[in-house]
Amino acid sequence: MSNYKNNLLHTPDGVRDIYGKEYDNIKFVRKTISDVISSYGYTDIQTPSFEYFDVFSKEVGTIPSRELYKFFDKENETLALRPDFTPSIARCAAKYFMDDDRTLRFSYIGSTFQNISSLQGKYSEVTQEGAELIGDGSVQADAEMVSLLIESLIKTGLENFRVSIGEVDYFKGLCTEARLSLEDERNLRDLISSKNPIAASDLLSKLDITDEMRDKLLRITDTFADHSMLSELACSAGNDISRNAIERLCKLFELLKIRGYDRYVSFDLGMLSKYQYYTGIVFKAFALGAGSPIAMGGRYDSLLSYFGKDAAAVGFVILPDEVEKLLERQGYDFPGEPEATEVFYEPGDDASYAEAVRKAADIRNNGGIAKICPSK
Repeated sequence: MSNYKNNLLHTPDGVRDIYGKEYDNIKFVRKTISDVISSYGYTDIQTPSFEYFDVFSKEVGTIPSRELYKFFDKENETLALRPDFTPSIARCAAKYFMDDDRTLRFSYIGSTFQNISSLQGKYSEVTQEGAELIGDGSVQADAEMVSLLIESLIKTGLENFRVSIGEVDYFKGLCTEARLSLEDERNLRDLISSKNPIAASDLLSKLDITDEMRDKLLRITDTFADHSMLSELACSAGNDISRNAIERLCKLFELLKIRGYDRYVSFDLGMLSKYQYYTGIVFKAFALGAGSPIAMGGRYDSLLSYFGKDAAAVGFVILPDEVEKLLERQGYDFPGEPEATEVFYEPGDDASYAEAVRKAADIRNNGGIAKICPSK
């Protein structure tokens, strides 16, 4: 076989085929998550795989433009494959519910695309499954999102996971207190979110701020706290924005305690998402054996205004394919797909074939699975 023909059998870097038992297991995980989200009153929504480039532009605050798959349509409009669902859901909410003040609950599942180097060991096409709660800016809405995420992971059978929660406003309050420019704030946020304290320290050393303020900002990179430390952090915050952010985390913890999910959470004030549209809590789910988060989310109260609708919002996504891998490693006993009953007919015998068709139909009508096969 020529190299050309051989290449046709393979997928490009960053994408893969999924089939057989693995796909059956993934379908189980996806359905389990979907059923939990539906039980909370969320309704499905489907958005296009690609949108106008401006939906995911720098002003929106999603991933950098260089990581988008971009192309042109026949009218020479720039389009982009969606890198994440949140901007698309925000656009839909603004388009179809512009003057609707009700709280909106949406759920979704589909592929997202990021044009990243294959050397990073990540896939360019990733399935995301998630939920968005729009029109509710309360801490109770935050608690619902975190609880829904935790319950979804529990119901899949996943063990040994934890949801780490941060607060973007705590960081933004310190930046305001230090009088950082918007550019310096954005650069520092990128460095802290990528867990690069050395580069963050270098950046801060070049800024015209006090040593005390520099230490406060740098301390964010390793501020991990349990709920008992949150009150202490609130007292030490030097500005109202940061103080209010910590007090909101305290309230969130109490609400999660009411729901019985407090033991699954911890707090990491250095967790600042690369998505610039997040404005309040941000959270990620980590599990034993996973090298990266298996779920992530947060509050984005300003994003919908980009599309013309003034509404608070909070949401999350789960990576069901990654959850399936973890379940397989922990030896989870996936429910098998039901076997199909084979109904045989004699080749060339129409009466035999008609009888096989009737038998197969009876099996299917009774909820079974049947496939018609020629006798060997």
